[in-house]
Amino acid sequence: MSTLESFKSLSKAMFLGFRRDRGALFFTVLFPLMFLVIFGGVFGHQSTSKVKVQEIGRVPILDQAMARGGDELGDTMKLTKTSDRHDALHKVTKGDADAAVEQVGNRLVVHYSAADQVKSGVVQGLMNSIVQGANQAATGKPPAYQVTSRQVEDDSLKAIQFFTPSLLGWALASAGVFGASQTLVTWRTKGILRRLQLSPAPIPTVFAARVAVSLAVALVQFALFVAVAQLPFFGLKLGHYWWMAVPMVLSGVLAFLAIGMVIGAWAKTQETAQAVTQLVVLPMAFLGGSFFPLDASPTWMRTLAYIFPLRYLNTGMLNVMGRGLGPMSALPQMGILLGFAVVGGLVAMRLFRWDSA
Repeated sequence: MSTLESFKSLSKAMFLGFRRDRGALFFTVLFPLMFLVIFGGVFGHQSTSKVKVQEIGRVPILDQAMARGGDELGDTMKLTKTSDRHDALHKVTKGDADAAVEQVGNRLVVHYSAADQVKSGVVQGLMNSIVQGANQAATGKPPAYQVTSRQVEDDSLKAIQFFTPSLLGWALASAGVFGASQTLVTWRTKGILRRLQLSPAPIPTVFAARVAVSLAVALVQFALFVAVAQLPFFGLKLGHYWWMAVPMVLSGVLAFLAIGMVIGAWAKTQETAQAVTQLVVLPMAFLGGSFFPLDASPTWMRTLAYIFPLRYLNTGMLNVMGRGLGPMSALPQMGILLGFAVVGGLVAMRLFRWDSA
């Protein structure tokens, strides 16, 4: 049997085995409920962090409000002055700032992003309060000032633009890490690895088939997520460079498979592999920004998030799918994900053993 035929037959067998894997289906279906319970318990009473506002040029309404109640406003808003309007709006688009404010005549124009509905709502409420205070100061006159809110993205964009890539990233991470770790431990404990070692099929071909199946499943997940999100009820509208999410997905899956291989190479039993996998995937989902914005987290948590590849996958997909940024915006994240894959693969090779002894 040729190497190509071995690859095809192994890939088909592994795909059918994946469909019958009830353990993988169990964690995939029930994990969202677990996260919902944890999210409500841990973050349900957490207060909103300061909103970051870019003041474009001179904004007398805002300057006067800061002069009157700077200490109180400082507890809820971090104000940064800038003369570069384009840069300020770009920061809002990227998520580096929650809003940009400028004054045009008697209008206070608030530029916000739909990426974080909570922060944009806080900013708009805060600016409305400031304008009301300015109007009250003009006693006996018609309202002198008004607020105009403008979303930095196209008006057709909705929150689904941002939920789709983040939840997809979490699904890919769960499937990749869980699938790779369980496969390797199962093959070892059942003696399949030893039998494969003696089979005509080269070992690299066996693992290549496993990786190919994982990549194929990931592409199916991507297609399903996008197809469902584009239904009229949800209304997903992809950016011009949405296709760049495909190589992002493949890079992310390789990184998650490498993590799963490290766990599978180290763990001696399926129970141990499952426990360690959950200990890795659970924090990665939170710290990767799949369920809540990281800027609402403590500084130490935002710093710790950089060690998890899911953060980079979510950021890269969000840039090209939701924020409308170009392909170049995803290249740094892809490079980091592939770096995770290479390092994880090397570590897994060092820990690899043919049997449980």
